[in-house]
Amino acid sequence: MEAVVRAAARDGWPAEVRAVVSNRPDAAGLGFAAANGIETAVVDHRDYADRAAFDRALAAAIDQFAPDLVVLAGFMRVLTDGFVDHYAGRMLNVHPSLLPCFPGLRTHQQALDAGVRVHGASVHFVTPTLDHGPIVAQAAVPVMAGDDAAALAARVLAVEHTIYPRAVRWFVEGRLAIDGERVVLTPPEPQWLFADIAGEGV
Repeated sequence: MEAVVRAAARDGWPAEVRAVVSNRPDAAGLGFAAANGIETAVVDHRDYADRAAFDRALAAAIDQFAPDLVVLAGFMRVLTDGFVDHYAGRMLNVHPSLLPCFPGLRTHQQALDAGVRVHGASVHFVTPTLDHGPIVAQAAVPVMAGDDAAALAARVLAVEHTIYPRAVRWFVEGRLAIDGERVVLTPPEPQWLFADIAGEGV
């Protein structure tokens, strides 16, 4: 979230970050948002009897700000189909794997257990299927000898901070279109990033 906010301000995007909404009252991002003059709201999932009730309240809180795009960042709850459908084509997520590989949790350990040599992150439009949807951008990082899940996660996080703001900017500039399971970027440019050992794009 912080990377998106900073990129929008630094690069003068034709967009405004309207609000940061969290299901956790203690989320660090709320303090960052407030310090940067961004409105905040909290919808605590513990106050609701079930996922559907929580998602309805969450959507109501979000819709008060009339967003063109909802950007998920560190949001670890499974969303109901109704919520996802409400924001169809205008909700992005970043997942710490090269989808469709390793959906769900513990992606870095999954990658290590599978013995892959390349791991990474994907930005995708959200659909009702968990960690699935048309892919906007991906970044690949090497899996190094001696990596544990924490080391691999840190390498992936570095490239997430590059591709997620890039993907959001493409959306706000009106450059993305969904064609079936594919995302078309106009005018075209690379929708992938290959990182070297230091996590820098090459």
